Amino acid sequence: MRDTRISLAISGSAVLACGAWLKNTICLTQNNQAYISPLVGDLATADACSQLDKTVQRMCRDYSRPPEIVTHDLHPDFYSTRFAEAYAQQQRIPVLPVQHHHAHIAAICAEHKLTQPVLGLALDGIGLGMDNMPWGGELLWVDGAHFQRLGHLTTLALPGGDRAAQEPWRMAAAALAKLNRSNEIAQRFASQPAAGIVATMLARNLNCPQTSSMGRLFDAAAGLLRVNWIQSHGAQAAMQLQQLAEQYGPVAELAEGYRITEDNNLDFSPLLSALIDCHDSKCNTSYAAALFHATVATGLAAWIKETAYQHTITHLALGGGCFHNALLRQSLIHQLAAPALHIFSAQQVLPDDSAIALGQAWVALHNNRL
Repeated sequence: MRDTRISLAISGSAVLACGAWLKNTICLTQNNQAYISPLVGDLATADACSQLDKTVQRMCRDYSRPPEIVTHDLHPDFYSTRFAEAYAQQQRIPVLPVQHHHAHIAAICAEHKLTQPVLGLALDGIGLGMDNMPWGGELLWVDGAHFQRLGHLTTLALPGGDRAAQEPWRMAAAALAKLNRSNEIAQRFASQPAAGIVATMLARNLNCPQTSSMGRLFDAAAGLLRVNWIQSHGAQAAMQLQQLAEQYGPVAELAEGYRITEDNNLDFSPLLSALIDCHDSKCNTSYAAALFHATVATGLAAWIKETAYQHTITHLALGGGCFHNALLRQSLIHQLAAPALHIFSAQQVLPDDSAIALGQAWVALHNNRL
């Protein structure tokens, strides 16, 4: 497989961008061209880490300009981060960390040659935020090397940390706790040996970091509706929820199913409460999945419109793995259709973490011009 070439709106130093943990790719810029490697994959195995090393070596050999700056994800424990830091020290060149969701939106800007400030909606599983918390449902102002967090999804607890991303029933339990229904956790998830422990963890806030992740919101919905309690692969619960919604067809959103808070956070607690009661009343699970999608899209659209108006921004970039969900993406774009708002999404690259390296490189190019 060949590297993907993206023509950029700006030119600058040769940047080596080392990507993220999941769906890793490497990006090397040469003047106003960005070259993105084929997928290295998830950096969870020694083979994948070795493949990253070989990919960097091959790209540095294939292209004439050696890297003059290295960039990586903000997370200190990623292999790609450790590699970037070691490479920069070895080559005696600068190294730049880039926040995960900044990179998601920057990738869209790079692909579409957007050099003006944009409003970025980044929806994914989890990426480390500037406050050292797990982000994943972010509304950002992005201008090249700079970004500002304008709002985020109201947070849910991650009982057990990373394990909650593998077990949607834990996110459903977190939703119950948030809605002051913790007493229902042990009974609802009686088949899960850790149900009582998780209820206690949530009550005492033990190993329960708060996340703004849209991916975990999908997991919570899937867990509450008994669609999926234990995932066999990443995003399985979200994909099952999408399939059920598509089977049912279009529905109207839940009236008052979301709230936009005074500090510009988007809260779907009313929707989660309705999903709990929907299952209790034995309503159609496919209908509930469709209701979830419709309400999330409507809430996001209202949030974007309000924020874009407040900040007089006319360009919107949509990035992050949740935009693989065609139902959510198309519904959101349909509701945002207006002459005053120009919408950009992934075309030449995917919206997921395979685009992170391109976004990191774009940020580094702008940072080097300051």
